[in-house]
Amino acid sequence: MSLVRKFATVGGATLGSRLFGFARETMMAAALGTGPMADVFYAAFRFPNLFRRLFAEGAFNAAFVPLFSKEIETNGVDGARRFSEEVFGVLFSVLMLITIAMELAMPWLVDWIIAPGFADDPEKSALTVRLAAVMFPYLMCMSLTAMMSGMLNSLHYFFAAAIAPVFLNIVMIAALGYAWWSGADALLTAWYLSWSVLVAGVLQLSVVYFGVRHAGIRIGFRRPRMTPNVKRLLVLAVPAAITGGVTQINQVIGQAIASTKDGAIAALQYADRIYQLPLGVVGVAVGVVLLPELSRALKGGHMKEAAGIQNRSLEFVLFLTLPAAVGLWILSEPIIRVLYERGAFSAENSAVVASILAVYGIGLPGFVLIKALQPGFYAREDTRTPMRFTIVSVVVNSVLAIALFPILAEQGIATAEATAGWINATLLFSALLWRGDLPWEWALLRRTLLLLVSAGMMGAALVYALPYAAPWLAPEVSLLQQVAALACLLVFAMLVYFPVAFIIGGADSGMIRRNLKRKPPKV
Repeated sequence: MSLVRKFATVGGATLGSRLFGFARETMMAAALGTGPMADVFYAAFRFPNLFRRLFAEGAFNAAFVPLFSKEIETNGVDGARRFSEEVFGVLFSVLMLITIAMELAMPWLVDWIIAPGFADDPEKSALTVRLAAVMFPYLMCMSLTAMMSGMLNSLHYFFAAAIAPVFLNIVMIAALGYAWWSGADALLTAWYLSWSVLVAGVLQLSVVYFGVRHAGIRIGFRRPRMTPNVKRLLVLAVPAAITGGVTQINQVIGQAIASTKDGAIAALQYADRIYQLPLGVVGVAVGVVLLPELSRALKGGHMKEAAGIQNRSLEFVLFLTLPAAVGLWILSEPIIRVLYERGAFSAENSAVVASILAVYGIGLPGFVLIKALQPGFYAREDTRTPMRFTIVSVVVNSVLAIALFPILAEQGIATAEATAGWINATLLFSALLWRGDLPWEWALLRRTLLLLVSAGMMGAALVYALPYAAPWLAPEVSLLQQVAALACLLVFAMLVYFPVAFIIGGADSGMIRRNLKRKPPKV
């Protein structure tokens, strides 16, 4: 299967998840708006999400996949199965201890880390503690899900791992639907949503477990032991956990600062959901596919092949994210208005969230490049270098967020995150280049500049077309007309960008066709 087809498989499943996520956020915006209950729920939900990124996606995509791939290459699938059982025993035990400790420490965590701005409102703070306590076991489910997803990706079974996140959105949509049907108030709706997160975690774990069984591997529970393989995994996983969760770490810092202003947490979350669509479809897909591909190429001694995979992935990322960044900047207000402005979500809310989304749009290519560059280190079992860059990024984000929030409010926090993202991406790229792991290509630079020109021309066309579409995007017209007008603008943007990119040489058919044909290992 080609790299592009693998990107499409993971990206397509992620797109489905993100579309369901849009539906979920739209319903939540209508039910909760940016009021205090929305702030409480999103503050509580951010915490298990942070640990999911730290201990699940980041650590296991970075540390587990290269070691699992090495076991496949060295000892076959049986050796990889034994390794996964060793890891499963340790991981399950550690997660159980972490979950118990965090549940007991939840009041302190909410007051000092999650939402210190709620300290002046005891009722708001106490509710955040209770909701976070319900949702925190989601971490355990998702960490085990991440491990099994890493196994599936290494075995070239991408779909089950990619489709599992859809169930979170489906279950939460069902909870919102039931709340609407039963006439639940905002408080009861938040409780329904919290329990739905836990139910969704169990469903996601079930999906990947049966996916692993279908791939021919049965995992048995082994008594936790610190074997050499497990020790090596921990050495790689600790810095990788920090690195993989950089976006969430920065968002938690932003949330802590934003908690001092009513509605700010919810506004940041609604904007975050929009830019997560291209970030998920492109960035997550490229990161998930790229790591096992690079690991296999390097373990087989195919250095030139590995370099080619890395550069082509960067090319593919820029080809898709540069126009997305321009589109989010120019169309931020109509996007927010069409998706959210109804029920408890007012025109004022739209203006605030749109200003945040526009800034996130500028940071989008940087965020996605991080996903494409980090595997270049992880595949070489180097998790410390990205961790150092992550620390720099977090420091920059913290300083800027504290400095800009009094001036720009929520938009200042988004500016801090975008700036930190670009700094992190630049450091990763420079380090790979300096070490010789990413050969310099003048052709890639030339195509990048031409893609910027293409995206700029697309942006100019959108600015020209927007006044003509404005009457159909006004709040007083029907939702169907607004959606149709927004869809026409997006199609128009694509009809400008893609032909221009191919005509002036920013992209070519060869870039799309380039691939690495590899058969999945037999099990």
